[in-house]
Amino acid sequence: MEELYQKYKGLLFKLAYQLTGSVTDAEDVVHDVFLKIADVPPEKLAQPKAYLCKMITNRCRDLQKSARRKREQYYGEWLPEPLHSMNDDTMDAVVRDDLLSYAMLVLLERLSPTERVVFVLREALGLDYHEIAELVEKSEVNCRKLFSRANAKMGITSEQLVHLEGATPELVHGFLNALKQGNLNKILAILDKEVVLVSDGGGKVSAVVEPISTSELVAQFLLGPLRRASTIDGVHIEVVQMNRQPAFILRSSEGIHTVGIFHVEKNRIRNIYIVRNPDKLKHVAE
Repeated sequence: MEELYQKYKGLLFKLAYQLTGSVTDAEDVVHDVFLKIADVPPEKLAQPKAYLCKMITNRCRDLQKSARRKREQYYGEWLPEPLHSMNDDTMDAVVRDDLLSYAMLVLLERLSPTERVVFVLREALGLDYHEIAELVEKSEVNCRKLFSRANAKMGITSEQLVHLEGATPELVHGFLNALKQGNLNKILAILDKEVVLVSDGGGKVSAVVEPISTSELVAQFLLGPLRRASTIDGVHIEVVQMNRQPAFILRSSEGIHTVGIFHVEKNRIRNIYIVRNPDKLKHVAE
């Protein structure tokens, strides 16, 4: 059991995280699965990876159904929990990059629980349709339809890259420096004209309740609180790796209180995700 845990815990955590958008839920799901598997007859574990993935997907689908009801009552916009860079030494050896971008996690919220499972298994884990069909107990034809429907709901075509583009460290540094300097022209040059900013405070800290659209309005908003924060003694803005892509954090003597992640298209910032809900930043501060 210890050998299975050490070999697969990383892969299972990443699968559960992408199915739930929650670090806390993902950790709980992996813990519960390994508790339950202790009672599973050895003959059922002839293919442990497939068996464990099936247990994770079933548990996460149940969680998603209850989470959808909770999110209908959530104050303001709901964003996934940011994931701090993980220690690859603990990961199961996987050839492809099996962590979807943060922007993709945001889009996954448009999907039904089953559509999300099929999409993540296909695009994050790279499973064949016959493998997905066994895990979700549906036909291959049905799984292909679910995947196509998921693409349509997220606005992704077959010609587009699935792993949406993250920002480069240089772009993040340049953007933050432009904010500190109050350089409006440089800020507007980095932002896409149709940029959208989404902020998640969960009703516990200040955050904009509705998304802000267009480069002019987003620039005006960021030149207020973010620039003021960078001038306060004891508050530091740092560029870090979050969800395996460059991001920024605001840190004070009380800890991390803001995480910002960018989605880039054609070397311009297309989406800005600001997470301020303290419940979602606990793991970032660890």
